Amino acid sequence: MSPEDVARLIRAGLPGAEVRVESDDNPHFAARIVAREFAGQRSLARHQLVYRALGERMGREIHALSIEALTPEESGQG
Repeated sequence: MSPEDVARLIRAGLPGAEVRVESDDNPHFAARIVAREFAGQRSLARHQLVYRALGERMGREIHALSIEALTPEESGQG
């Protein structure tokens, strides 16, 4: 999977989210996600939303994912 493939999946699961995904080798990714859905949620719940969007690809095509999950306000956009 490419970083854009991962970003596309996250955007499909979190419509309207701003998503940036980077990778040096393609099974290991780093994602920065800004989404209103994260409001009022702790870090674990935010990560679970992202993992749900990626589904079974986590642990298969995506071996590792570093997640920065922010609300628009936390990111300085709100």
